[in-house]
Amino acid sequence: MSFPTTAARETAPEPVEVGPLFVLGGTTASGKSALALALAERTGGVIVDADSQQLFADLPILTARPTAEEEARVPHRLYGLLGPREQPSVGRWLRLVLPVLVELAREERPAVLVGGTGLYLHALLHGLSPVPEVPPEFRARLLAEAREVPTGELHARLRSVDPATAAKLRPSDRQRILRALEVLEATGRPLALWQAEPRRPAVRPRLLLGVALLPPAAVTGPRIARRLEAQLARGALEEVAALAHREPELREAARAGRTDHFPILKVHGCRELLAVLDGRLAPGEAEAEIVRQVRAYAKRQRTWFRQQLPELEALSATGEAEGLAWALARRFDELRLIAPPAQRSA
Repeated sequence: MSFPTTAARETAPEPVEVGPLFVLGGTTASGKSALALALAERTGGVIVDADSQQLFADLPILTARPTAEEEARVPHRLYGLLGPREQPSVGRWLRLVLPVLVELAREERPAVLVGGTGLYLHALLHGLSPVPEVPPEFRARLLAEAREVPTGELHARLRSVDPATAAKLRPSDRQRILRALEVLEATGRPLALWQAEPRRPAVRPRLLLGVALLPPAAVTGPRIARRLEAQLARGALEEVAALAHREPELREAARAGRTDHFPILKVHGCRELLAVLDGRLAPGEAEAEIVRQVRAYAKRQRTWFRQQLPELEALSATGEAEGLAWALARRFDELRLIAPPAQRSA
């Protein structure tokens, strides 16, 4: 089953004209949210989510979403929109964020984009490969066929038909492996070839200032452990139990490692806390495993931001560093004074 690749090919759209952007990326537990809040308060900006895990409506504690008190201080957009079975893809995020940025440009309010999902920020600033949309019924059929197939076997299958893409993916990354297989089957063309197509930035901001908070592992490691301790004290285990009660199939999907049917299982700590609820892990073991995985994730983020988004100024400080928010807000305001005027429609 496939649809014609000639009809599916699309030219990357022209970049969307938007207002001032402050892009704040970096590793998990680096203080991005605190810095974003301080910047938005000082610049009159609106905080816009660029973190895939915080798109989920469920698990606000475990995903470290802004609290109600923080959201009351400045406007926040794109947090808590997706259900546990919905996929927070790059393309989906772009479709959500572009109208928000256009709206803020009309209101002449800066957007403070904050998040650790580097692919989102990269797609916004550099563009997304023009991979055709795969029909929902096609994706549903492929997921059903792959339901009982181990992830390693799916990776081997991908390696046999699209070795270039398979080489870039971890054999355990079921979500991206299935994505590559569905694109190949639907279009007749390997994902690696689609990704080699020319791309354009999604936006053309009136001004852009960006930083990446990349404190060393010796700093982020203890912060990750302390954050998890605080999340558990606030009720992270209880919110996972409540989600499992609402979604009876979640526990079995977690035991089988099937994140394709429940993407929310990719939230750091979700599967481990479900294992605690099932009696498969002791609480202390789960905490140690979560910290280990999140520290490894922070290490990958540190490398990725340095290599893939060099236009973001790399800072070794955390977001709470004294004077940092003030200095960045002052620089941002200075750039706003010399930026070209906004384009207004007649």
